[in-house]
Amino acid sequence: MARGVRGDRGLRKSPHPDSQALREWVFSQSPCILAVFDTDLRLVTANTGMESALLLPEEQMRGLRLPEITPGPASEEAETKMRRALETGQTQHMQAYLHPTGVSAQRGWSTTLAPLKDPGGTVRAVCLAAHHRQQEHLARQRMLLLNDAGARIGTTSDIQRTVQELADVAVPRLADFAAVDLLDVPRRGGEPARLPATGPITMHRTALHTTPDNHTSHTSHTSHDGDDGDGGDTHPATPPAAGEKILYPAQSPVAQCLAQGHGALYEADDPALTRWAANDPTAAWTRRQGTHSVMVVPLRAHGTTLGVALFARSHRPEPFEADDLWLAEELTAQTAVHLHNAHRHAREHTTTMTLQRSLLPQKLPDQGALDIATRYLPAGSKAGVGGDWFDVIPLSGARVALVVGDVVGHGIRASATMGRVRTAVRTLADVDLPPDELLTYLDDLVIHLAADEGGGAEGTTETAAGIGTTCLYAVYDPTTRHCTIARAGHPPPAVVTPDGNVRFLNVPAGPPLGLGGLPFETLETQLPEGSLLTLYTDGLLETRDHDIDEGLDKMFHALARPAHNLDTVCDRILTTMLTHRPDDDIALLIARTRALNTNQIATFNLPPTPPSSPKHANTPPPNSPPGTSPTPPSPPNSSSANSSPTPSATATHPSNSASSTTTTPSPPKSPTPATPPPTCAAPAPTTKEDAASSSSANSPNAGAPATPPPAKPSGPNKPSPPTNTEFRFRWV
Repeated sequence: MARGVRGDRGLRKSPHPDSQALREWVFSQSPCILAVFDTDLRLVTANTGMESALLLPEEQMRGLRLPEITPGPASEEAETKMRRALETGQTQHMQAYLHPTGVSAQRGWSTTLAPLKDPGGTVRAVCLAAHHRQQEHLARQRMLLLNDAGARIGTTSDIQRTVQELADVAVPRLADFAAVDLLDVPRRGGEPARLPATGPITMHRTALHTTPDNHTSHTSHTSHDGDDGDGGDTHPATPPAAGEKILYPAQSPVAQCLAQGHGALYEADDPALTRWAANDPTAAWTRRQGTHSVMVVPLRAHGTTLGVALFARSHRPEPFEADDLWLAEELTAQTAVHLHNAHRHAREHTTTMTLQRSLLPQKLPDQGALDIATRYLPAGSKAGVGGDWFDVIPLSGARVALVVGDVVGHGIRASATMGRVRTAVRTLADVDLPPDELLTYLDDLVIHLAADEGGGAEGTTETAAGIGTTCLYAVYDPTTRHCTIARAGHPPPAVVTPDGNVRFLNVPAGPPLGLGGLPFETLETQLPEGSLLTLYTDGLLETRDHDIDEGLDKMFHALARPAHNLDTVCDRILTTMLTHRPDDDIALLIARTRALNTNQIATFNLPPTPPSSPKHANTPPPNSPPGTSPTPPSPPNSSSANSSPTPSATATHPSNSASSTTTTPSPPKSPTPATPPPTCAAPAPTTKEDAASSSSANSPNAGAPATPPPAKPSGPNKPSPPTNTEFRFRWV
């Protein structure tokens, strides 16, 4: 027993040369990184763990500061903490993420920086000890990538841009190569197509992103697979580019992935990947670029397959892991939801645009009072197409009505409301109402539509049935060159006279439609022949670059520049006032006035016709023989059907021509709508032959009904004779 004790004491007291060796072995062979830095923070010694981690020998690192060994923010932070350990004598901790030279990915380390003290307690050096936390680091990197993807994918409703954002997020943080292929129909924004049960699948390469090394290393040559000297098949060494059409065989990994509905991971020696690369020309690039790991993931949303995403690694030595496949599936799931929404938005936008354009005039009507050019620009925002419209409506007497309006809101609802309001305007215009009365009736109509609809759409902030709609209605008469204008909450029109003077008409500003209770007023102005009348919606004035006042100033300068062609004027206004796609839709209408000269108008007076009861309108005069037909009155300035035609005989009657003019005494002002101007009982002949046939047709033998001659009034209650009616016709 004593010998054993003495032996133990002997072991403790003997120097044992192996103890120093053990200390060296612990330092040099420790699985963690160990390094010692002096008080100048320069490396004194490092173990093999640090050499392996940084891929540098100790001799090369000795005497250097840590930022000189491995530059980066992590090294700067570690050196700061080492200096703090020297100054305070307290141990410091940090998480370091280094990207050593020659290593494709960052590596994570849990680092401790401890002061080394002499027996007197003076700090002589700092020891750096780091434990490898690669799995924790990779998990953290995946979560950061997934978080970044949520902010970077789906920033717009554009389908191609959305899938390109997926490829951009994945490279290089997840893969060296990423591509997205979409089925044919969804790529165009239509209804998603059904996958074929069997057979090859046709897809479109919509997005592609590779690392610079992948892109440049194989762009100057092609592979000659199976070339035995006789000129074998030549396959491209690069993957199909964006925009190309790809046919995937039924047994390819892509087709199998789409059929099974879930992602798959393939290594370089996987038979399925090898067979695909050997037999499919579109997969030859996987061998030529040294691809060693591939993931194929479908894009599915709401039970619908939209496409497939491919991820590959070639320059990064680490193969894909199961966690990488999980990350890829999360990324594609996010993208698929955005794609589904983009498809829906594209379909709704197409439907709305079709509806909107079908409700706008497809062709301007023929008329001789104005030369007209128009433009319509849909909104470029996610809100969609709005409710702006314009219209040109021929009226009696060669007059023309011009309309520009803007329905509140965007989308199909606004377009449908616009169609209803535009139809109402045309209906009221046919009644020949003055502009202020037309807007009054239109205001009442919008109120009734809103009451029938019962407010805005459920769950939305839209107003009901066009409440807040703005409208400008103008009527131009080429015989007098007068223009009568009224507006309901709409921007004022601009006029450019032939001498180049530009002014905005001070039309009384009425309230928007649907508010009710407030009157509308008109402005009547005379426009010289050749004047430009410019009507527009507020989307042209209010943009992200300028407010209404700045917009009016820009329009003033755009109109002040002379141009004969109206299309040139329209394009100049849009170019001057818009620097980007508008946030609101825009309607623009420019009209150049014409005038009818006196030699184009014929005037004559019709004889007065007393009022008669409809019951006796076709009754022969008293004392006439039985069976006698009533005799029509003779035409003015004509004694018989064979007499020479008067100037009015070559005129066109209002009921037969939109370019004719009719002037009648205006009825007294009343709150009720004005009735249409009276028309002649029969159209005036347009040629000498027509005049003769017209006189012949009006003879008693023709059997046509006619008004009996007026009875001569007698007695003290003799009524005053009716006033003659004057007609003016435009020559044709």
